[in-house]
Amino acid sequence: MLDLRRVNLLREVHRRGTLHAVARALSYSPSTISQQLSLLEREVGGALLERSGRRVHLSPAGLVLVEGASALLDDLERLETALDATSREVTGTVRLAVFQSAALGIVPRALSLLADEYPQLRVEITQREPESALDQVWAREFDLVIAEEYPAHAAPRRRELDRVPLGRDALRLGVAIGSSIHSLADAAGSAWVMEPRGTASRHWAEQQCRLAGFEPDVRFETADLQAHIRLVETGHAVALLPDLVWAGRDPRVSLVTLPDDPHRTLFTAARTSAAGRPAITAVREVLARSIEAAPGYAERGHTEGGHE
Repeated sequence: MLDLRRVNLLREVHRRGTLHAVARALSYSPSTISQQLSLLEREVGGALLERSGRRVHLSPAGLVLVEGASALLDDLERLETALDATSREVTGTVRLAVFQSAALGIVPRALSLLADEYPQLRVEITQREPESALDQVWAREFDLVIAEEYPAHAAPRRRELDRVPLGRDALRLGVAIGSSIHSLADAAGSAWVMEPRGTASRHWAEQQCRLAGFEPDVRFETADLQAHIRLVETGHAVALLPDLVWAGRDPRVSLVTLPDDPHRTLFTAARTSAAGRPAITAVREVLARSIEAAPGYAERGHTEGGHE
């Protein structure tokens, strides 16, 4: 009989590439990982790993085992989902990954509604970048993610994950109140604050500037949108900001509408094997109500400071 925990370790090695990476992610020592995988190889009766420098790859037998284990884990999750559905109350834990503007604009109201309507449900919130969080939902580190998709920038897709639309969020140029900047082209000579390289938001923002005819002077780089806002309102930078950061409060900067009025798409994703869990269904339904109730997040048709 194969030990499912050891098989899952092999699955993590396949995903992360090194024993040290698996050890860091799971808070084990590399020697413990190595020992458990050696025991698994004895159970199987053959080699499961092939070394290539510092990295390890799965042998043909290892690949077969990981693929079968993934199917087995999905079946177990479907069984758990069916059992949960027999309960009259929504219970259990939902591990939710969110990006910062969703954490600010949606999550607080959603948590209040969940506490009132589903008091037996525990929701754990972790801030993650959407690109990595989608992978982490697939790997069972999270149950559900709020993710985003920028115009002409498709988010990663996995056949094991579903996708449920959550809303659309306007993207605008933020400048200090009283600024003489009235268009994106007017910001060509300004200092910019943007999110780190490699994120979809950063790539999209740079492309908008280039389409407007200039390369942005990015002097500040941070994933903290509150820092973006502070730099903009104090006149030290300009930034492309999603309306969701203002949900429930008035903007503290002037907002300039961009050409073609671009919006990002917000959605939730869960493993298809777990998407029917009553707890996940409840969280999704409350998130949808929360974003609809966010005052003006998607319908904010005006811009501050008189700029159109």
